[in-house]
Amino acid sequence: MSGERVLIREVGPRDGFQNEPEVIATPDKVRLIDMLARTGVPRLEVTSFVRPDVIPQLADASEVLQAVDIPDSVSVTVLIPNERGLENALAFRDRFDEVNLFLSASETHNRKNVNRSIEESLTGLERVIARARAEGLRCEGVISVSFGCPYEGEVPRERVLAIAERLVAAGAEEIGFGDTTGMANPRQVREFFAAAAERLPGVQLTAHFHNTRGQGLANVVAALDAGVRSFESSFGELGGCPVPKGATGNIASEDLVSMLHEMGYETGIDLERLLDAARAAQDVLGRPLTGHVLKAGPVDWRRT
Repeated sequence: MSGERVLIREVGPRDGFQNEPEVIATPDKVRLIDMLARTGVPRLEVTSFVRPDVIPQLADASEVLQAVDIPDSVSVTVLIPNERGLENALAFRDRFDEVNLFLSASETHNRKNVNRSIEESLTGLERVIARARAEGLRCEGVISVSFGCPYEGEVPRERVLAIAERLVAAGAEEIGFGDTTGMANPRQVREFFAAAAERLPGVQLTAHFHNTRGQGLANVVAALDAGVRSFESSFGELGGCPVPKGATGNIASEDLVSMLHEMGYETGIDLERLLDAARAAQDVLGRPLTGHVLKAGPVDWRRT
């Protein structure tokens, strides 16, 4: 394990910001993204080309994407909801490298989130993936509520993996499994990713945990035990899910990085710079954020 690399995609500028009730000024977003881009994070989800009336917080997607100054070493991701979203994003094709495409593993959550059935979403995403791949973009298919749905309860693993197989067959090179409202537990996560690795050989499997019920980092450890080496997180524990209300809190990037470093994994991320970005986000938002390392500081093992 010592020195083994874990890949992190920072999703705060999209998944985190979209859950904030007050619109964040574009220059503030750009400044925070530029700070994150200099932490050593290898992947950064910058924004989403969703309808402005659905998520007003991301209405400035094109302005943000054009204004940010991100080193070439950082792979820039945008979230794409549908074919129209991809068309809008492609006007700025030279500004990003990857696209994330999403649907839910439960019919109720998918209806409430995008007003489509799962099959309708899959059919549309298959077309989007084909077009994105033709443009030379790397594609991640993100499956929300993979570990449980607040409306339907248990989500059958077979359904989640069947959706994943459809996305891979369409051309997705990476599948992200989202614990969108923080319902997963470590035993479930370990068993799930063991099964996913068997069903999806050669596919990059990414875990996206929320800390809604305080089990986010425990679930990370379970996923690590199952062989997962790719995670998504949000600085300051920003984020949540627009539906249902109250589904707050992605795992905090600084908590994730601190824990991984303590365990002997490498991330390439400078924890102090990441904490600086989280502190700057607190100033912009005018409230304390909930990341634990942000409050307590990193562990210092030095002896005096």
